[in-house]
Amino acid sequence: MSPAAPSADRFRTPRVVWWIIAVNIAVAFLQLTLVPPAAMLRALGFHMRDLQGAWWSIGTYMFVHAGFWHLALNMWMLWLFGSRVAATQRPGQFLGFYLLCGLGGWFFHVLFTPQGLLVGASAAVLGVLMAFASRWPDEEVRLFGVIPVTVRWLVAILVLVNLLGGMSARSGAGVAYLAHLGGLATAWAALRLSGAMSLDGAVPRVAPVAEQPEDITTRTVPHRLPRSRPEREPRAEVDEIVAQSQAALAEVMTERSVVPPRAGERPVAADLDVNRILDKISAQGLSALTASERTILEEAARRLRNR
Repeated sequence: MSPAAPSADRFRTPRVVWWIIAVNIAVAFLQLTLVPPAAMLRALGFHMRDLQGAWWSIGTYMFVHAGFWHLALNMWMLWLFGSRVAATQRPGQFLGFYLLCGLGGWFFHVLFTPQGLLVGASAAVLGVLMAFASRWPDEEVRLFGVIPVTVRWLVAILVLVNLLGGMSARSGAGVAYLAHLGGLATAWAALRLSGAMSLDGAVPRVAPVAEQPEDITTRTVPHRLPRSRPEREPRAEVDEIVAQSQAALAEVMTERSVVPPRAGERPVAADLDVNRILDKISAQGLSALTASERTILEEAARRLRNR
């Protein structure tokens, strides 16, 4: 099963992907030249009997392969899908995810087929494929270069094939089907828990910030805190008081020039200086009046009502 390249725009392959490929190729080169293949498999591959004496094989098994085509297929899929996945992550983050999927494959192998020799990067590479499918599920690939299929269905096919293969294969022989499932399952769990590959899905849950017109200057001075009012004095009552005061002032303005003061009373226009108070209200508002000025206005209004 060899998928063709996705149809989306190509990403430049990050260095971390090239380094993983380079390490695998370097081990294969040593396998073919300086170290006998069987000795390399025993040294780097994992076997349950060597767990205490060669604990490092838990991680090194994913860098040694059983043959050329085993290596070639894994590195092709790593380059094909890992380039785009790694482009969305930091190098250390991608490498950690890759190794975690490989360890998940090791765990499934120990759990279900502990007697077999485990080698190859398939579990880690399939974990990367799962990450690709979680980010670009509708990307189309071609099986064997002919059959078009989306990545989500490619993952589903691989899960089914490895599940059936793991159920029918003899323990300790052949392809490590259940280790492949372990890599896929670990990747799925890691992506669900961390949300590292589903940032796009989180965007709609974030409320957008309302845009302000460019010609409106942002207010940097905090608003004046409102004065505390007793709960028994609602806003409507205050507005009514202000309206009554303004009506009284209008009466003062209208009648002070036509109605003479009573005997013994001080002239409204001269003594109370109503004009000055009205100018102050016009410039600063009713709240700027002092207690004595309010008393003067109330007295003037009362005088007018009693005429």
